[in-house]
Amino acid sequence: MPFSEAIVSPLRRVSEGHIWCEGAAWLPHSNQLLFSDVKKGALHLYDVDTQSTLLVTDQSNYANGNCTLSSGDVISCEHGRRCISLRSKDNLAIAKVIIEKLDGKRLNSPNDLVERKSDQTIWFTDPPYGIISDDEGFKSESQIVGCYVYCYDPKTELLTIATTDVQRPNGLVFSPDESILYVADMSIVDFPTQGLKHLKAFDVNGSTLSNGRLVYEVEHGIPDGMTVDQFGTLYLSSSEGILVLSKEMQLLGKIATTETVSNCTFDSAEKTLYITASTSVYAIDIDTAYLSKLS
Repeated sequence: MPFSEAIVSPLRRVSEGHIWCEGAAWLPHSNQLLFSDVKKGALHLYDVDTQSTLLVTDQSNYANGNCTLSSGDVISCEHGRRCISLRSKDNLAIAKVIIEKLDGKRLNSPNDLVERKSDQTIWFTDPPYGIISDDEGFKSESQIVGCYVYCYDPKTELLTIATTDVQRPNGLVFSPDESILYVADMSIVDFPTQGLKHLKAFDVNGSTLSNGRLVYEVEHGIPDGMTVDQFGTLYLSSSEGILVLSKEMQLLGKIATTETVSNCTFDSAEKTLYITASTSVYAIDIDTAYLSKLS
C-alpha cells in the first residue's frame, strides 16, 4: 500500500505573511486553529468556516507552543515572561501566568507543552532559545543549570522535573494511551559537532519519566514540534516537511513543504493536518486509518 494513497488532498497554504509560525493548537469549540508568530509577538486564529486569519493579540510575550486543555482553555509557552500562561477559551487575548519558577529560580524559556488528559497534568520543555538573544524573547542569564522536561499538576500546583535526560528538549507529545512521552532533542543547534537531532521515547511514571530510548534520528534539519493520531502514527517536523512515522517508529513517508516546519496538529476529526512552517500555515487532508495499515 503506497503512502501517497493516504494523502487525500494537495498541501494548501491557509495563512501567510508571518515571520515565524509555531504552536499550532486546535480549538474544537470554535472550529479554529490557534497559532503563534513568535518573532512578531503575536497570536492568530485561522477560522476554517470563513477561511480567514484573525489577530488575537500582538502582545503575546513571544508565545511559542500552545495547547488546548480538556476544559477548552488554552495554555501557552511564553519566551518573554519565561512562563506558562493560561488563556480562557472565552477571551484568548488575556493571559494569566500559572508556572514561572522552580524552587524560586526562573525558568529558561518554555518552548512546547501538552496536557495528559487522564490526569490533567501539564508537561513542557524548557530550552534556552528565548533568552540567548533578543530575537524571540529577552537576552538573559539562565537561573537553572540545565534544560529539562517538566510536569506540572494544577491540582497541587507542584512542579516536578520529569527528566534531565535530554540535552535540548523541544517538541513533545503523548502516545494515544498516554503511557509514553515522545520528546525531540535538537541540541545539534547548540553543539554542531556533538549535538543531537533525534526523537526519544520515555515511559510515564506518575510525574516522572524513565527508560529514555532513541527511537528516530532526523536526517535533514532538526526535530521540532509534533503530533500523534489516534492510531499512534506520529507526525514530526523537519526541514524537509513532515516526517510520518508508524507507531513502531518506521518512516512511512514525507509531506514535503517549501518552508521549514516548526509544528503541526490535527483538527478534531483527525482528517486535516495543520502545519506551521516559517512564514505560513498549511493544511492537508489525510486518511489516518489508511496510514495505520502501512506499518
